[in-house]
Amino acid sequence: MPLLGGVRPPIAALLCALLAVAVFPTLGVGAVHEQEVPQAVRDAERRIAEDAADSFKTSVDVRARAVRRSAASVRAPASGTPKATLRSLLPTGPPVRGGVLLAPHTGKPLAAGGETVPLTGVGAAALVRSPAANLPPRLVTSGRAGPRLLFFARVAVPAPDRNQDGKPDQARDLAGEQGDGAREFLLVVSEKVAALAVHGDGRTAQLVDRNGKVLATTAATGKPLTLDAKDRTLPSAAADAGLHTGDASGSMLGDAHDGLRRVAGWASVAAMDGKDDTFGPGLTILTLRDVTPAKGGADHTGFAIVAAGALVAIAVLVTLVLWVTVQRPLLRLHLSAARLAKGAGEMPGVRAELARPVAAGAFGEPGRVGRALESIRRQLLGQTGPEPVRPGRRRPGARALVLICTLVIAAWGVPMLFLLNRVPAAQAVPAAAVADQQARTEATADRVRQFLGQSHADLAATASAIAGAPRERAAQVLRREHADHPTYRSLYMLDHTGAIMLRAGKEPLRGLVRPTGDAITQVNTSGKIPAIAAYVQIPTAKNAKNADKGGDTASAVVVAEIGVDALNDLVARPGLGRVWLTDEHHRVLAASVGFQAFQSLPSRALTRLVAKTDAAPGGAGSPASAVLHAGTAPGAGPSVAAAAPLAQTGPAAGLGWRVVSAEPAAALKLAAYQVQSRTMLAGLLALAAGGACLSWLHIVVVRPLRTLTRCAERLADGDRRTVLYPVHHDECGSVTRSLELLRQALVERDRGGGRAYVASVPAPSFQRGSAP
Repeated sequence: MPLLGGVRPPIAALLCALLAVAVFPTLGVGAVHEQEVPQAVRDAERRIAEDAADSFKTSVDVRARAVRRSAASVRAPASGTPKATLRSLLPTGPPVRGGVLLAPHTGKPLAAGGETVPLTGVGAAALVRSPAANLPPRLVTSGRAGPRLLFFARVAVPAPDRNQDGKPDQARDLAGEQGDGAREFLLVVSEKVAALAVHGDGRTAQLVDRNGKVLATTAATGKPLTLDAKDRTLPSAAADAGLHTGDASGSMLGDAHDGLRRVAGWASVAAMDGKDDTFGPGLTILTLRDVTPAKGGADHTGFAIVAAGALVAIAVLVTLVLWVTVQRPLLRLHLSAARLAKGAGEMPGVRAELARPVAAGAFGEPGRVGRALESIRRQLLGQTGPEPVRPGRRRPGARALVLICTLVIAAWGVPMLFLLNRVPAAQAVPAAAVADQQARTEATADRVRQFLGQSHADLAATASAIAGAPRERAAQVLRREHADHPTYRSLYMLDHTGAIMLRAGKEPLRGLVRPTGDAITQVNTSGKIPAIAAYVQIPTAKNAKNADKGGDTASAVVVAEIGVDALNDLVARPGLGRVWLTDEHHRVLAASVGFQAFQSLPSRALTRLVAKTDAAPGGAGSPASAVLHAGTAPGAGPSVAAAAPLAQTGPAAGLGWRVVSAEPAAALKLAAYQVQSRTMLAGLLALAAGGACLSWLHIVVVRPLRTLTRCAERLADGDRRTVLYPVHHDECGSVTRSLELLRQALVERDRGGGRAYVASVPAPSFQRGSAP
């Protein structure tokens, strides 16, 4: 009957598994080569381009809302001419370069102011007929003055009165053109493309259209980088990549010059929010920076070959030892026990089978079983009686051998897992990666600053809309503004005593006395939820009419509580690691990961880094970055950390907040950490494979073999009453079955029956169980 399982499968699996570990993960270490520009630096440049594209998209959206709000807040007189109407609607300020008022239905210009607004290719007639309430801005590059951003706002003008002679006035003629009484104009405002938001010393950002033409260039510090003959293809390559590959961002390498290598990152503006209706496909942000290339990285091929050879030698040695000491002796026991059982059951020629002695092994349990079988053979021949097992110190057996094999494999795997190919973080992380972490942290701080500044500006517009309005109208404005600003947790008005007059949204997290002036403040310094509020004084009716002349002091305040969830979303940036927004005392207000309100930063190293950004009284501080060896969490490894002040000017300048980030150094795509991770993987796989196969061997061979040894020695010692049940269909089960046949033969002999006739006695079937 063929054997199933047994001693051969786990030993063969151990050999194959260790050879596989030696071939694949270990040789994979040799495939890692130091790049001239690490992938971590290229990925960081791509992320920086994404941040710049997102900031550009946000600034354009903010300006579009500002133009629409300004147009909606101005009440143009019904009797005014189109030019006078345009003057009242056109926003004032440096960004505005020109404006035009388009007639309904036809899109014909009725009045223009400032520089000529480039409407070629815009499709003015289609725009005025569009059913959309808010038209997205457009980028136009066909004008002589350079690229311009066009913002649109629908303007409702009261119907003009007729003249005394019964004829419509000029405004009506120009507005309706056919006397249809139309009163809705389309205001088009032209603005110069604003400077791109980019951070980091020596970095340049460019706005590129779909044809690869550079529309705007901004340098973070100093002069923008110049593009030589090879680098001039980078803008067109970035535009083509965004149009043809379908990717939203990427990175490229430029030419090498003066011992530096140019690295570029690009990101599509239209894809930042998943929509293509603002600028259409092809508008791309390109960032450029020169970095110092790596010089002659270490070659790990020799280490990989030595490590693989050592593991192959260990695999062959362990397999050979197990084969010599366990597998071959156990197979011999299987054949010898079967021969004795066959000889004990035959009438003629029995001594021919029993005459041959059993060759006992010299090691462990197989040797003890062999000696017990030899004693049973002599008892069947009547040469001796039961031989008691001599008590004494047992020699190491199969279990000790398996433990030694485990330690030999661990001697290779443990150093690979914990010791070899470890590089200090300060040497492994290039300076460019640390600088990029700081630049992205500054960009995140700028993102939060823009959000708070825009929230304050929108609140100021709300206060102007409420000024002089009756209570019902003010309540309606609050509800509308709260619906338009999901980031507002609560929106309410305080009277001159500090009591809440009107409210929209949730119950306020109050602790705020009636403030003076206009600003953003942190309401509480403890509790479960951080409360951040923007507030603006509401001018009185006299103030509203005589704002330029000065009026009475404000009598009411409108307050917007900003939800902390909005801040959590703002600081969460892909590839930046863990990010925290802290107050002036370095306590956490918001974070990209779970946190408790007003908790300290997770490590003292981070707190010391943030303290470096503090400035003298009256100063805003400066950003800082470093490689932290202590990590940012218990048990964590080194990390690249940075901190940046939130704002130097604007309504958030007085908060003293900081944005802090920390990215594990091992998460960066650096050659040193790739070698380390693959080395650790090889050690882990070796330990797992060796432990699994040797545990398998211990369960299916060693433990049954130890049980078999005790049963054989008891039978040789004269125990004829214990029935032996084979459990497994392997070598140990076969020997157990033969021992049971020998036990029955010895019982027959002891009863005086002479030679044992046990061939007709049915052998116990192979089943799990124990003797009753």
